[in-house]
Amino acid sequence: MEERRVVITGTGVISPVGNDTGSFWSALQAGRCGISACPEFETEYHLPVRVAGVVRDFDPTAQGLTVKETKRNDRFCLFAQAAAWQAMQECGLEAGTNIEPERLGVYIGTGIGGMQTFIEQTQVMLNEGADRISPLFIPKMIGNIAAGNIAIRYNAQGANLTTAAACASSTQSVGEAFRAIKYGFADAVIAGGTEAVLNPLAMGGFVSAHALTHAEDPLQASLPFSAKRGGFVMAEGAAVLILEEYSHAVARGAEILAEVTGYGNYCDAHHATAPRPDGIPASRALRDALTQSGYVSGEDLYINAHGTGTLLNDKTETVAFKLALGEADARRASISSTKSMTGHMIGGTGAAEILVCALALRDGVIPPTIGLTDPDPECDLDYTPLRAVERPVTVALSNSLGFGGHDACVALRKFAY
Repeated sequence: MEERRVVITGTGVISPVGNDTGSFWSALQAGRCGISACPEFETEYHLPVRVAGVVRDFDPTAQGLTVKETKRNDRFCLFAQAAAWQAMQECGLEAGTNIEPERLGVYIGTGIGGMQTFIEQTQVMLNEGADRISPLFIPKMIGNIAAGNIAIRYNAQGANLTTAAACASSTQSVGEAFRAIKYGFADAVIAGGTEAVLNPLAMGGFVSAHALTHAEDPLQASLPFSAKRGGFVMAEGAAVLILEEYSHAVARGAEILAEVTGYGNYCDAHHATAPRPDGIPASRALRDALTQSGYVSGEDLYINAHGTGTLLNDKTETVAFKLALGEADARRASISSTKSMTGHMIGGTGAAEILVCALALRDGVIPPTIGLTDPDPECDLDYTPLRAVERPVTVALSNSLGFGGHDACVALRKFAY
């Protein structure tokens, strides 16, 4: 089977640090923290959580959606549709004009889906009776509706896939889209992920799982690879990338941001929430992505780490990097966790971090891991503390680890014709 090149021709993002690609990237380069204080968690819900990565100033009507549509969609779906609108505006694809509808797919990941709608309608049932449940309950709540609504909007009649792999959801969606195009099953895919679960039920569940930080200062809350880390910061948002077959993109004069060159996908098969301590399956995903990319030892490499700021994740991920690359190349790599600024967007985070990799390749800038003043001795690689670094890189990896043991990695290369 012929293997085809895959490139990125469009981007869109809704995040705690910016609601478009330009503002998102500017904030990350500047080391700007998007995590904010949320006192209502304590006063209204009696939760020991004080901070979150909240999307601010989000106006879906300025992102291609009507007022009616905003009322008929859960927040997670609005985020996804807004990010997709940005990406499609940027790339210039139009089904039936410059791509056949059946050759345009949609792959969108989400860890949880329309949880706020689920909560609201459960309250309606308990307080008013089951006959008062909204007829929109199911089509607002189901996890695949983001992909479905995006397909409807853009007449994308190709494969439509929803990935649900917790924190690795949108890394898988982009990786599977890469494979679909590489092996000829699509010419372009609208790929990414979304999440909006900053509600007391989800927060309480993560608290009970001992996953979230109890820090009160937003600047001292998300501390990946730090000796002071105490858990991750929940966030919301979405990111969408347009992946397109190289010759198709060139033929229509599309601007190319980066090339997608590899994808690894394994499972720890170890524990529901804890990573496998030896890091072996995670290292396989990294190594597969690198091998498919033709990585040569000594190449300039950037890794956007999963880097959640939990005790087990950061140690295990450091081990996995060393296993995949070897000690010398692991130490040469520039690594950072942009979750130090955005928080953890769950199903939206992988696609957002693949976007970071593409921008780092384009601009030769490594975004920082802010707050990293006291590195954990067991996390002893170059995690780009505090400030961005100018460094031209040719290969980039975005790494994601999810509850259930999901290990996924997508590799990019700096684009060259």
